[in-house]
This record gives sequence, C-alpha cells and structure tokens, in this order.
Amino acid sequence: MEEKAPIMRRSALAAIAAIGSASLFLTGCSKADDNKNDNGTQSAGADAATKGVVNASDKKGGTLTYELSDVPDSFDPGNTYYAYMYNLSRLWARPLMTFQPGPGDKGNTLVPDLAEGKGVPSEGGKVWTYKLRAGLTYEDGTPITSKDVKYAVERSNFARDVLSLGPNYFQQFMVGGDKYKGPYKDKSGKGLSSIETPDDTTIVFHLKQAFQEFDYLVASPQTAPVPQAKDTGVDYVKKIVSSGSYKFESYAEGKEAVLVRNDKWNAKTDPLRKQLPDRIVVKLKVNPETIDKDVLAGKAIDLAGTGVQAATQAQVLTDASKKANTDNTYGGRLVYMAINTTVAPFDKVECRKAVQFAIDKVSVQTAEGGPIRGDIATTVLPPDIPGYEKSDVYASAGSKGDVAKAKEQLKACGKDKITTNISARSDRQQEVDAATAIINSLKKVGITANLKQYPSGKYFTDYAGVPKFTKKENIGLEMMQWGADWPSGYGFLQQILNGSAIGESGNTNLSQYDNKDVNDLLAKAIGTQDMAERNSIYTQIDKKTMDDAVLVPLTYFKVLLARPTTYTNLVSSAAFSGQYDYLNIGVASK
Repeated sequence: MEEKAPIMRRSALAAIAAIGSASLFLTGCSKADDNKNDNGTQSAGADAATKGVVNASDKKGGTLTYELSDVPDSFDPGNTYYAYMYNLSRLWARPLMTFQPGPGDKGNTLVPDLAEGKGVPSEGGKVWTYKLRAGLTYEDGTPITSKDVKYAVERSNFARDVLSLGPNYFQQFMVGGDKYKGPYKDKSGKGLSSIETPDDTTIVFHLKQAFQEFDYLVASPQTAPVPQAKDTGVDYVKKIVSSGSYKFESYAEGKEAVLVRNDKWNAKTDPLRKQLPDRIVVKLKVNPETIDKDVLAGKAIDLAGTGVQAATQAQVLTDASKKANTDNTYGGRLVYMAINTTVAPFDKVECRKAVQFAIDKVSVQTAEGGPIRGDIATTVLPPDIPGYEKSDVYASAGSKGDVAKAKEQLKACGKDKITTNISARSDRQQEVDAATAIINSLKKVGITANLKQYPSGKYFTDYAGVPKFTKKENIGLEMMQWGADWPSGYGFLQQILNGSAIGESGNTNLSQYDNKDVNDLLAKAIGTQDMAERNSIYTQIDKKTMDDAVLVPLTYFKVLLARPTTYTNLVSSAAFSGQYDYLNIGVASK
C-alpha cells in the first residue's frame, strides 16, 4: 500500500531478530530512561514505542488531534489506499480481520475484528467462509449483516468508474469478477454470485484459484460493512455510517473531520478498541513545519506518519531530551522511482537500464535526510519481506552511479539524449528533493528530466496514477513509495507489478508493467501452500523485474517519528509502516 501500507518494517536481519524477540516480552509502558520531558515527567526513551507501548493508559476523555499536510485520498473505507487511512479508518470502519495492536512485528499478527474467527478455507483455499460476531450494530442501532459486507466488497472493487482509489484484489480473484459490473449498474440487486450470504452472519467467498493468504486480504477496510440503502457512491464520504467505536460529527472537505464516540458501539462485541478520547479532530492542509511544532508541543500527531521535516530532524537529534521522545523505525517500505514502460523511449529496456546506471543513490539518500531515513536499496523487496535475496544488478562504486555504463546503455537504445518529465508530490519536500537529486544525476549522462509536482491527495487519481495523463504529459519517471499490503512477497508485489492491477485512475503500477511471466508467477505463488516454495517465487519475480529495469530502488525507508508526550498508548506498528497504531491512542491530560 502506498505508505499503505502498510505492513512491515525494514532493518538489518540482526536488528529484526533483536527487536522481534524483545517485543515478545514487552508489555505495558516502556521503561523510562534518565531523560525528562519539558513538563518534568520521565521520557520512555528513544525508540521506546518500537519495543513496547509508551504511556499505557485506559484514561478516558479529552480531544485527540491529527494533522495532515494535504488531504487523504478518501475517508471512505472502500475508496482509500494510503497506509495512514487504513490505520485511522479502523476507528469508524471494522473489517472482517485486522492487525493486533502491538510493537514492531507483533503488530503483524492477524486477529478477527468484525468476524468471530479466522476464515475457514475449503477446496484447497479456493473457498473461504467467515462468521460475524453476534450483536453488531451501526451508529444508528441497526444490525450489521453479512449482506452489508458483501455489498462493501462489491462497491469498492467492482465500480471502478465510481470508486477507483483502493486495490482491486477481489475483482481479480472472485469467480465472475471480470464480468460483474458492480452494484451501481446491477439492476437485479443480487450482486456478485461468487460472494454468498446464506444467513445474516455468514459470508462465503468463491475464488477462481487458491489464495493461501486470504485472511490478510479481508483485513483491508474494503470489507468494513456499508448499508446499501445509505450508500451514495462517491458522495458516501460526506455521510459515512460507522461500524466502529467512533462516528463522524462533521466533515468539511479539504479542511477538517471531527469524530465523536459512537454510543451504539458495544465493547462486548469488540475486544480490540477502547474508545478513550471524547473527540478526535483531523485537521487537513496544515503546513508541515506547523505539524512538527504541534507534535513536539504535544498538541497533535502527524497523521501521515512519514516523519519529521529535515529542519526538525536536525533539531531533535541534537537535543537529548527531544531525541528521547522519537522513534526511528523501519517502515517496510521501498522508496523508488517507477520508469513508465509505455512512454517512449522507456518502452525500450536499454533506455531504462541507462536510467538505472545513471542515478547516484547516495545523493538521493542525502536528499531524503541521510541514513536515518533509509538504507540504500538495490532490490524491489525490502530485506524483511519474505522472498528478499541480496542482489545489485546495477552496481556502481559506492552506489554513486556509473556514467560510462549509463551512456553505453543509452547508445544501445539508439539515443544520445532523452528529454522527459519526472513527477513528485508537491507537499512532500523530501520526495521533491530526491527527485531533484535524480535530475542532477541524469543530466550527467544526457537525460534531461523536468520536475512536475502534484498534490499527494490527487497524485494517483488525477496525475501519476492515470495512464492517459502520464502519456500525454510525457511523464516517463514517477517518484513513488510503497509498503506491503500484508507481510508477504505477494502483499508487496501484486499491486505495483501485476498487469491486471493497472487501472485508468488510481493506478499504483506506475511503471504500467504487464509482463506475462511475472503475472503467471504471482498467480502461481499465491496458490502455493508451501511457504518456502512461495517465497522462492517472490525472489524470482524480484530478479525478473530488476532485469527488466522497470523501477529504480532508491532506499529501504526508515521513519523518524516525534512522539507527543501528552498522548497515551503510543506504539509503532509494523502493520502500518511503522506509524503509531491509531486504534487506542488516548489523551493524558484533559
């Protein structure tokens, strides 16, 4: 997922082993060190939230504030694909499964949410059955039924002309998914026949092929129930019906969303949520520097979870008391540049290889904030995602690029010069700075790339994720950051490499890579029961993709989060790219 994403942290294997082992024994509040906060209280210490829950508390009351520098793709749980929205949406939208709140890799543990237990597979993994918990209701007190879950999947996956922002796994894998036109065009009212609801608490999914990781798939907010009678398509975002512990009091598009307690939520049906704050305010389009100031003052959490700005980074790392309230965690994400295989001359592999050899990755790493923001990357899969195997197909001395080899590939492509455009998100300064570093590298080999900046909230819907737009605007290179949809090679690779994932809008396969061998390997992997064999297939896919030079791995992302001292239950979760788990954060002082 795009910062969806979400799932695993990257680190050296030894560090993973150490943190993973420690997390098994750490519960409650992390042990404080000798550092004190400005208010005189003890700090839990640097990286404490990656090892345990900081400031654990069941105290109720107060207002919790989130701030975002732009706008999210959508608050609609069926129309979002950012990791932070997968994280936050659980407050008002309960999927069939979700991730257990916990530090680091412990946060990757799948647990039932709307469902009473994990899915029951049959027919070798081609059929999956779930039972809903008893007593579930919406914010208006009406019962939640399996038909609402079925409808939620249909609207989110099969009406791509209306809701295009989320992934389309269900559309790809359900029997008849390629023919069903979605609930807005379905005049029969029966819906997709391969999703059955034999009674109000049972839902059965019939797949075209075995899908051994289906429990992960239903953990997406696309399985959060939606009452069909209340659905207004793209306008549903204006009046979302809550199934979670909070509901919307108000929503001002592009400005602010305010959540309050859902008084129809029943803790007996929900062992995960605590419903602590009285109100949750989400402020949009806040200046990034203002967000940092508010976080350091204990007034807000940075919703995007991408870490502090460069100036703030220097400030917190040189002040011991401030550093003690930071978490430097591996985000399970890859920062990369997609090479658009449909925009000439990058439809030729030699031209793509010229770009690979040209880039000085150290300059990109520096632009992003240095090693504390990520290790230099050479593969598609980060080292902590199953299937990773160390490799560097386009190696250069010190990872600073190889001008001679780049020009050699350019000549093999029949070019001595190329003029193209590179896209980046305007509200993400580090991404813009990284793109600028790439432009400088490319210039040395005869490739002129002009920077095109677009807002992150529309990056996939209107710009980089729209194939017609990128071709028309000659956008051959696109800045991107990606995390696994779930902790497996398939969860990481499917939506950025599979040809069937390419859409007219909301597309995350920015390279528009449609390779039959890769598509077939992905299909083979997800149906393979043996995990070791499955992981070896992911390794093959990584190698094939790098040989085809369709994306340039830049860094294995790390995030430096500032931890607000006035908030409770802060824990950095691998399930959401190292972000704090937003499910049960509370307010220490009202």
